[in-house]
This record gives sequence, C-alpha cells and structure tokens, in this order.
Amino acid sequence: MLRVLAVDDEVPALEELAYLLRQDERIEHVSTAADGVTALQDMVQMIGAGERLDGVFLDIRMPGLDGLDLARLVGGFPSPPRLVFVTAHEECAVQAFELEAVDYLLKPVRAERLSEAVRRLEAASAPPAEPGQDDVIPVELGGRTRFVPQQAVRYAEAKGDYVRLHTVDGSYLVRMSLAALERRWSEAGFLRIHRSTLVSARHVSELRFEGGRVTLTVGSETLRVSRRHSRQVREQLVRQHRGLIS
Repeated sequence: MLRVLAVDDEVPALEELAYLLRQDERIEHVSTAADGVTALQDMVQMIGAGERLDGVFLDIRMPGLDGLDLARLVGGFPSPPRLVFVTAHEECAVQAFELEAVDYLLKPVRAERLSEAVRRLEAASAPPAEPGQDDVIPVELGGRTRFVPQQAVRYAEAKGDYVRLHTVDGSYLVRMSLAALERRWSEAGFLRIHRSTLVSARHVSELRFEGGRVTLTVGSETLRVSRRHSRQVREQLVRQHRGLIS
C-alpha cells in the first residue's frame, strides 16, 4: 500500500486529484499541499517523524517554489519519494523525466490514466527483484527447436495469428498474438509503437520527429510510431534513455 502527497496550487484540481487517488485500493493514505513551500515543509516533517512517503503527485506551474524546483530539492533527500508530475504543460516532459519522474500526466486527469501512474509508482517503489533467468521463446525450425532469449529480440511484428521476432542474427516466426507477447514482456521494457509492432526499448538508438512523423531507429531498421502511441512511447523512452531525442 502506498502513502502519497498531492501538490497543486489550484484547489479544485487538488481536491479532484486527491479524491481519485483515494478511490484506488493501492493507496493507503493521501496528504495534500496547496503550494511547493508547504509541500517541502510537510515532507521534511514526515521524514523527521519517521513516516513513510512513497510518492508525490506534483503540479509544475505554481507560484513561489514550482514543481521542477521542488523536485530538485526532493532529489537531495536521503531516500527521496518517487515523483509523478500532473500538469497542463506538455513542454516540460523532458525536464521532468531528467529528474527521474515515474510518470507525467496531463490535465484534465483521467481516472484510467491516473491508475496507470499508480501502477508505475507501485512498481518503482517495490524492492528490486532477485536476478532471474532471461525469458525465452521456443521456435520450431524444421525439426529443431531454437530458444530465442528475450534480450536478443529487437522488435516483434504481428503476422496474422503469428508474431515475427527480429533479432540481431535473424527473424523467427512463432504462433502467438502480439497482445500476448506484450503482456508477457511489458515489464521488461517492450513498448507498443503501432498496432502491429512491439519494440524493445534497450535496442532503440534514436527517436526522431520529422514532418509530423515519429520514427524509431532499432539496429539498422527505421520503424514508424503511430500517432496514437507517440506520446506514451516518447515518455517511456525519455525516462529510460536520457538525451535520446534529436
């Protein structure tokens, strides 16, 4: 269960955010603050009292101490809480993720989008998992079975009832849906960039915006990102690869 602080200088927005957070069964407690200075004082007091604070849902444009400045101060804490920015200003996303934000929500906040942010906060707050064996996909090749490791897959394409896995040394066709593969590998950094394409973030070398089109470079391939997925892909890649955007 998570203990969080919501910070926003607009009272209606703060009340709505706190209300939505309290409806989530993964949230144990929600505190609120109406400005950055009060939020900082509250956090210092919580830490001094030995209270746990897992995350801060933070507006950016606030009088006095704004959200980005507050985030920089919080980053200096011995065990800083995770940050989720909630703002009407899309242009601050890169700065937010440079401050290691877990998520970046645009106002007005939708309940389902907030639920996804809570999921990410919960995952980021969990203790590190023990190292495990890399997941593999068995592929039948003319009487032989090849085991394709997850880490070797650069991207996957839907081909009817099959998925083609592209690796550095070739491609392999397996009978499964792209949706099933996405569920299986989403926590390992695989991103849906198109209704028919899933990409491994670790293999992305460039994210490019040209003439209204968004593309990714994966190995020697250039892959198109659909308009529907472009914002989420951009946010996730910026979070994982600082300074990737050109």
